[in-house]
Amino acid sequence: MAGLESMIVEEKQQPPKAVDREKTCPLLLRVFCSTGRHHSANEYAYGNVPSNELQIYTWMDATLRELTTLVRDVNPETRRKGTYFDFAIVYPDRTSNYRMREIGVTCSGQKGADDSKTLAQAKFTIGDFMDINITPPNRIPPPRRQRPF
Repeated sequence: MAGLESMIVEEKQQPPKAVDREKTCPLLLRVFCSTGRHHSANEYAYGNVPSNELQIYTWMDATLRELTTLVRDVNPETRRKGTYFDFAIVYPDRTSNYRMREIGVTCSGQKGADDSKTLAQAKFTIGDFMDINITPPNRIPPPRRQRPF
């Protein structure tokens, strides 16, 4: 039997493509906010959506921090320092059932690991919904998910 060799190859992620916001048409991001919990995936079934829709025109390079700022601009009670924003993407699976996938957490007045995550990095697809769980500073913040390293 011939000798076996192994080689470790480090894959480098390509830097995200810069979006020219002057020349690129923005997408419509349909955002649904709730306090203390995410909406149930069932609330998106059969063409229905929760009633508290916020429509944001943005680009695929928008960060979670940027989206946090936009939500704070229209929702005065979320402007308090220490308010947590837990982002999730709601998308249809192959059987037309809706699934929810958490993509990151930001906090007003504090820098966090997910602040610079973009919609593209979170694998957002045009047509998906964004569900945001808003936790005021006087409540327990959402649990931090463990990152696989």
